[in-house]
Formats: sequence, structure tokens, C-alpha cells
Amino acid sequence: MKLRSLLFVPGDRPDRMEKALGAGADALILDLEDAVAPGAKPAARRAVADFLAAERRMPLWVRVNPLDSPENAPDLEAVAGGRPDGIVLPKAEGGASVNALAELLARHGNQQSRILAIATETPAAIFQLGSYGGAARLAALSWGAEDLPAAIGAATSREPDGRYTPPYELARSLCLFGAHAAGVAAIDTVYPAFRDLEGLAAYAGRARRDGFTGMLAIHPAQVEAINAAFTPSAAEVAHAQAVVAAFAANPEAGALSLEGRMIDRPHLVQAQRILAAARP
Repeated sequence: MKLRSLLFVPGDRPDRMEKALGAGADALILDLEDAVAPGAKPAARRAVADFLAAERRMPLWVRVNPLDSPENAPDLEAVAGGRPDGIVLPKAEGGASVNALAELLARHGNQQSRILAIATETPAAIFQLGSYGGAARLAALSWGAEDLPAAIGAATSREPDGRYTPPYELARSLCLFGAHAAGVAAIDTVYPAFRDLEGLAAYAGRARRDGFTGMLAIHPAQVEAINAAFTPSAAEVAHAQAVVAAFAANPEAGALSLEGRMIDRPHLVQAQRILAAARP
């Protein structure tokens, strides 16, 4: 499942869900958590369940409320039977919480839905980022820059120029390494200034450079820039093909010369990742 761009849509806005289908995202996240006011959650559950029951035109994920929230059980009751492609778990605290969600889904007869854990939203979660390996149904890890500062009483997670302060750069980095250690997709967090497409393109480009494989979006206008950032260019694909071909022709070699530069096995691994990301 390709997950370059995952677009949030409020669960109580079925009109926006329908429009979002044409935004070009790799998946939609129908949100039952932060985007929905407490009094609107029952109606949102009905709207999301109805949308899941319609003809499936693209991957649909649902962000439920946290496991320890009283809203979680009615969320799962409403959507598990609709077999969403995935469930987004906020305030995850390690592999145990993912396994707990997988068990709850199974109790509702859902054996299919994958799980994306938002893995840095509580102080305790930071210390569990190495525990996701082997977690049931886990497809991806992402992180958040809003709930964690609120949880510890920080004034903000960002510098005046928009860069993350050191504690939140650490959370981002640990999420990145935790995802790769678990062998799942590493999804960078949202870029809140949805009208700043130039800034978004730069942020998404840095995310891919650092090793993230996709990104969350909060507005349809962000999708094109995110997809572009996480899609290898023609030049990257051509170089990757040349690297793979060079090692295929010299299977016993540890290092080779290509285009005037030395390449070794880590270059081959990177080339294979680029070609995998370039596949439709």
C-alpha cells in the first residue's frame, strides 16, 4: 500500500469526504478524534460508517479516539464492521497499545484493517518508540507536534521561524528510527500552514531526505506538493537503475565504480528503495 500522502477529513463532514476523493491523496483519514467536537461525535460515526459502506474508490482509514478514551469503544463499534483499510491510533504508547487495538478490532470481527500509530503524543510514548517491532497489523508510525507540548506544559513546539525546538526534533527523529526499526512506513506529521505551499514543499523535501516515506495532510491543496516530494524523479530512477544493474553484473563485488564515483552495498539498498517508491 503506497502511503505518500494521507489526507485528514473531518468525520462529521460527509460533503468534504466526497470532495476529498478527488484530491489525489494515496489515502483518506476520516477523523473521529480532534476534528470532531464532542457533541458531534455520534453523527460523525454514522457519517463515517455510511462512507465506508459505499463503493470503495480509494484506501480509507479512520482515526479513532485514544484507547483510554470513553469514545474509543463506540468508535470501533461504528466503524470496525465497515472494514476500513486502516485505523489511525492517536496517543499510542508502544507496541502493546497497537496489539490491544488489533485485539479489539478482532472482537468486532475485523481481521483486515491495518494500524497507523501516532507515536509521540504523550511523555510515556517517547520511551516506547523502540517497542513497535512485531506489533500486530502495524503499517506505519507517525508523530505529532501539538499534543506532546500540551501534555508537558510547553509553550510551543516551534521556534519563531517555524522550526521545531530541540525536544520535538528529538521526538520526530525517534519516530523515524522507530518506524524503520519496526520495518514499517515512517510518516511525517502535518504542515499546519496549509496556504504556504512553498514552505510545505521544502518541509516535505526535507522529510524525504531524512528518511520519511510519506506525510500527513490537513488540506486538499497540500496533496500535490506532498506527492511530488515523495515521488522519485526521473533522474533518481535512472541512477538507481544503473546502480542495481551494476551490482547485478558484478554480484560478488562489495564496491564498484559508477559514473566516476565509488558505490557500495548501502548504495544498492538505497537504489532498491528508490525503485520501490517509484512503482505505481
